[in-house]
Amino acid sequence: MMILMVLLTSSCTEFALLSSTAGIAASNTVYAKAYSGVDFLTIIKTEKDIKTHIYHRLKKKEDER
Repeated sequence: MMILMVLLTSSCTEFALLSSTAGIAASNTVYAKAYSGVDFLTIIKTEKDIKTHIYHRLKKKEDER
C-alpha cells in the first residue's frame, strides 16, 4: 500500500510536466505546419529549402568581409 502511494505521488510532478509541455507542443503545431507549408513552396519554386537559402546568404556575407 505504501509503495503504491509513493509511486502515485512521485509521478504527479512528471504528469504535470508532461501536460504543460503538451500545451506548448499543441500551440507550436500551427507554426510548424505554416513553416512546413512555406518551406515546401520555397523548395518547389527554388529547389532549395529555407535553411539552405539562409545558409547561402550568411555564407555570402561572410565571404564579402
